[in-house]
Amino acid sequence: MFDRTLNWDVRLMRNEFEHKWIPLTSLVSGHPMQVVNDVLFLTTQIVNVIYVDSGRDTGEFTLIDAGVPNTAQEIIDLAERHFGSHAQPNALILTHGHFDHVGSILELIDHWGMPVYAHQDELPFLQGRADYPPADPGAANGLIAKLSPTFPNQGIDLDDHVQALPEDCSIPGMPDWRWIHTPGHTPGHISIFRERDRTLIAGDAITTVQQESLYDVFTQKRELHGPPAYFTTDWERARQSVQTIAALEPQVVITGHGLPVYGAELADGLRELAEHFQDWEVPKDSRNMH
Repeated sequence: MFDRTLNWDVRLMRNEFEHKWIPLTSLVSGHPMQVVNDVLFLTTQIVNVIYVDSGRDTGEFTLIDAGVPNTAQEIIDLAERHFGSHAQPNALILTHGHFDHVGSILELIDHWGMPVYAHQDELPFLQGRADYPPADPGAANGLIAKLSPTFPNQGIDLDDHVQALPEDCSIPGMPDWRWIHTPGHTPGHISIFRERDRTLIAGDAITTVQQESLYDVFTQKRELHGPPAYFTTDWERARQSVQTIAALEPQVVITGHGLPVYGAELADGLRELAEHFQDWEVPKDSRNMH
C-alpha cells in the first residue's frame, strides 16, 4: 500500500506545460463512456483518460494516463461521481509521457498522492533527464500535424515519485491485466491487456481516429490508424508494435485518441492496418524516420 505520509512535494517537480492551454477539442470531450463493465473513459479535449474499477466496491480504481493540461478537476470530478466521494486511485499507470498524457499529472498527484508507474525506458522523460524530439509537421498531412511544432515536447520531472513497472509484466493494482511493451511512438510506450475478455488499452500504439486531421479529431470519425505521426520516432518499432497488438486478437480496444472499437470491426481493421502499415502510415519524408 502506498504510504501517503511520504509527503511528496509536487511543487518541486518540473512541468514546463502544466498551464499551457491546448487550442483543440472534440465533440465527445467531457462526456464519459462505459466501455466494459469495469472500464470507463473520459476524453479530455483530444486525449482519453481511462478508469479501471478495482471491483472492491470501495471507491478504489486505477487511472490510466493523466490528460491534457488544466483538466485535473474534470478527471477528479468524474472519479467522484462514478466511484463515490471517497474515490481514490491505487495507482496511475502511464502508457507514455507525451504532454497530452501527463498534462494534469502534478495536480492529480497533489490531490490523490497515488504512486505512478511507467516502463523503464520511459523514465528518462519522466524524471527530467530527457526531452522528446520536437514534433515533425512533415510527417503527415492535416492541420493538427501542421500545428504540432507548437505542442510541448519537453519531458517532466516527477523525480522518484514515478517508478518502473515490474519486469514480469504485472501491473500494481490491476491483477487481471498485464502490460505489453509497444514502442515506436516513444521508447517506453506500453499497452495494457486483459486476457479473459480480451480488452486492450492501447495508448497511442494505435489510434481510432486520424489524429493528424483537425476535422476527424473534432468529429471523432472512427477508423484505425497507427500512432500520431508527428510525435512518432521509430517507425519500424511502431510497425512491430501494431503486429504485436493484432496478434493479441483483442475484442475491444480503447486508445489514447479516438472512440472504442469492438468485435469484427476491430479484427478487420487491425488485420488491414498490420498488413498495410508501411504504405498507409509510414511517412514518405520525415525527420524522425529510423
